[in-house]
Amino acid sequence: MTASILLIDDSTGECELFRQALTQAGFTGRLEIAESGSAALSSLRDHATGDEPNLILLDLKLRGERGTDVLTQLKQDLGLAHIPVVILTSSDDPLDVHACYQAGANGYVVKPGQFNDLVTLALHLWKFWLVHNYSKRMAAC
Repeated sequence: MTASILLIDDSTGECELFRQALTQAGFTGRLEIAESGSAALSSLRDHATGDEPNLILLDLKLRGERGTDVLTQLKQDLGLAHIPVVILTSSDDPLDVHACYQAGANGYVVKPGQFNDLVTLALHLWKFWLVHNYSKRMAAC
């Protein structure tokens, strides 16, 4: 089974930078990109059981949508709630951090300003969530 990450971010440039950072960090799995929360939710709900991503990275500030609203919908959907969701944002506002954890975020990460730091972050994210962390899919249920 190929590891996969879903990145929900409305910035094409940010998505491409993250794709490049993942590649440089050695990630060989699949990166899917959704430019809106509604598109991501629709796609996730259409996936066959077991074909969902191993990790969702969610930008907090989406055009026309609040990331916390998307997060709440993900965590309230019994078919999707088990997928880890890490907020990947430029905001280090403590109120945003608190709101995201209240809404069910599994992690909150602030995007670094330098590409080399983004490569390091990408490495840590995929290694922890896709290699070291035991998810529902890895555990025999």
